[in-house]
Amino acid sequence: MFIYVFSIVLIVASNILYNICQKLTPQKVNPFSALFVTYVTAAILTAVIYQFYRTDGGFVASVKELNWASIALGISIVGLEFGYLMAYRAGWKISMGSLVANIALAVVLIPVGILFFKEGFGFNKYLGAAFCIVGLILINK
Repeated sequence: MFIYVFSIVLIVASNILYNICQKLTPQKVNPFSALFVTYVTAAILTAVIYQFYRTDGGFVASVKELNWASIALGISIVGLEFGYLMAYRAGWKISMGSLVANIALAVVLIPVGILFFKEGFGFNKYLGAAFCIVGLILINK
């Protein structure tokens, strides 16, 4: 149960820091310079943390077990980071940009979950999704 709750708390806390940092990145800085420093920092932190989270077989064996998803994730992260940076530069408020993006994401992931991952989706979830869509419309009026 701890990891179930902790993982969501970590996501929320990290997203708060993430959006604040994206909003506070200087407007005149080349966005890809900012992303480069971000990824170097992330790589260093990952290398340090890896030392405490080792698995059987070591790093090389672990990398050999990866599939295309890690490369696609890297591409998607660059798109995500660049998208948020440009959204804030375009004038989105920190209280609204992330909200709109995450609600839209949740709604779009519904058919993905149903079609590709065979996730169930009952009446209450349809109703909740409908409220999200209505909320998006109201927020953007």
